[in-house]
Amino acid sequence: MDKEIKWPEVIFGTSGLGNLYEAVPFEQKRAIVKACLQHSEKPVCFDSAGKYGAGLALEALGRSLKELGVNREEVLISNKLGWLRTNLNTPEPTFEPGVWRDLKHDAIQKISYDGILECYQQGNELLNGYKAELVSVHDPDEYLANARDAADRKKRYCDILEAYGALSELKASGKVKSIGVGSKDWSIIKHITSEVKLDWVMIANSMTIHSHPKALLAYMRSLESQGIAIINSAVFNGGFLVGSGYYNYQLKDPVTDKGLFEWRENFNRLCAEHGIRPVEACVVFGKSAPGVKCIALNTTKAEKVAANIVLTSKKIPAEFWTAMKHDGLIEPSCTFI
Repeated sequence: MDKEIKWPEVIFGTSGLGNLYEAVPFEQKRAIVKACLQHSEKPVCFDSAGKYGAGLALEALGRSLKELGVNREEVLISNKLGWLRTNLNTPEPTFEPGVWRDLKHDAIQKISYDGILECYQQGNELLNGYKAELVSVHDPDEYLANARDAADRKKRYCDILEAYGALSELKASGKVKSIGVGSKDWSIIKHITSEVKLDWVMIANSMTIHSHPKALLAYMRSLESQGIAIINSAVFNGGFLVGSGYYNYQLKDPVTDKGLFEWRENFNRLCAEHGIRPVEACVVFGKSAPGVKCIALNTTKAEKVAANIVLTSKKIPAEFWTAMKHDGLIEPSCTFI
């Protein structure tokens, strides 16, 4: 792990600034950024991506920081690279349809040596005078999943390795501080870290109170032993665990996805019985997992920022975790909580 990076307990996700699930007025977005700055030690860490609203999140973050008069040294920006803003030529964006609201642009995946540098350059332009110092390849799992056949998948994996060659050059030249990866499929992260030296990894939708495979726990312990920092993201499985209808960004149905809803109902019941808020249980579980340095949290309400920051320090009674294991809601192997 890069010794220059002092990881905070909470990294502020910015998908909400990109109009994830709902269109948010810019004034509200600026208020969110302001609250993050007011309630955190400097530098304040923001995690963004060209995919978030087809660059809208980066644009809103940069504009907010500029209007608030924030010095560049007061922020640390992570930009997950691999999605490039393009013109919107269809009624709605072609990536993740139905998830983003009121967008004026589309985005395409560009993962290669040149493509990742193009994304890096565009991202800094959208940031309006600020720049990303933590960079990574975003959604390599999705890039590989779109392969036409085995030969195309092999080529695409070479594209990913070439993209990391470009990121390594950015770090060597001092343009960025550290490089990592952001992926929903942790097995792809494992494959990449077996060949590429990374400073950190961001796992999404993977290590949550609802979903925590034993194999992933073993891999996280391996990363910890290597000094590779882990950022745990989407610990609410896309919002579902705390009330949303979306699980991992897919709208779920109470009838066809009955098991998911029953799990949430039982989880909420145990939380109520022990005087715990579901959001607290999700964050503490996600932060307690092996090797996790920080949690990425996202909100569209400025008034929630201060409360989000202290979530990681919430004390959860051992009896709650015992009850969760007894009812089969978490694996008995989760000895870290």
